[in-house]
Amino acid sequence: MTVYTTMDSPLGELLLVGEESATAAGGTALASLSVPGQKNGAVVQDGWTSKPEAFTEIVAQLHSYFDGRLTRFDIEYVTSGSDFRQRVWTALEAIPYGTTLTYGDIADRIGAPKASVRAVGTAIGANPLLVVRPCHRVIGTGGTLTGYAGGLERKQQLLDLENVHQAA
Repeated sequence: MTVYTTMDSPLGELLLVGEESATAAGGTALASLSVPGQKNGAVVQDGWTSKPEAFTEIVAQLHSYFDGRLTRFDIEYVTSGSDFRQRVWTALEAIPYGTTLTYGDIADRIGAPKASVRAVGTAIGANPLLVVRPCHRVIGTGGTLTGYAGGLERKQQLLDLENVHQAA
């Protein structure tokens, strides 16, 4: 069953969507986390059930992250996407808190040729788990802020929160 809730955050109201899971802390595996106005962000669908209590653990971790007390999430995710996207997303999850990499760095880490940087960017743009799968830690060459589905101002907020953003 698909469940959802919303929560307030420094980025605006977040929409959390999950699937019931016997193995996830709190009983819910996170399928999507999106912000208002997000490109290709989730929207509540008919048949979904509002169930805030199913997200207690996830919401607690998000609050700890926004308060600066959590640097790595321990959340079970619903996995979907091609093998290539899964490899890119796994590389995102390995970027340490307070660190940034370029799209080329991600291509290198997954063993993809430099010519696949656009495909890496597309996979990062399709990340359904903003914030918890830290695509905001991927920047353009030379430190430029590029390509964040939640908006560049939110990307900057997250980088500032992690104290890593450097002026280009």
